[in-house]
Amino acid sequence: MKKRIDLASVASSAYKRIIALDSAVQNSGLNKTHLELIKIRASQINGCAYCLNLHTRDAIDQGESAQRIFLLNAWPETDLYSEEERTILAMTEEITLISNKGLSDKTYENAARLFDEEYIGLIIMAIITINAWNRVAISTNKPLD
Repeated sequence: MKKRIDLASVASSAYKRIIALDSAVQNSGLNKTHLELIKIRASQINGCAYCLNLHTRDAIDQGESAQRIFLLNAWPETDLYSEEERTILAMTEEITLISNKGLSDKTYENAARLFDEEYIGLIIMAIITINAWNRVAISTNKPLD
């Protein structure tokens, strides 16, 4: 892939704000397993190799099993994920694929049954944040580390 612009240099003010948003999400109290599942699943949907490489390694470092990572793309077909995780994965897919009508009432109602409003807000912000990072990495051809 051809080298492209470095957004951190040429759009540093905006880039720093994405970093601040990411930091707020990271330090928000969102369960780390939930957060990594969101990051990996959104990155799978968006086809972001950079983020997949980064977040699968982070998940493994935090104790996530390789099997759950390998099967994440087929989560509805397995019983490896808890009800809470399944709801978060559904939210991730629906918000990431927003042009397909966005977050459905059914998925939101499941989330409201399982989580309080603050936690739902954190989930949504985490999904928004990784989608922003996916777009940064894909648009700029960010190389794998």
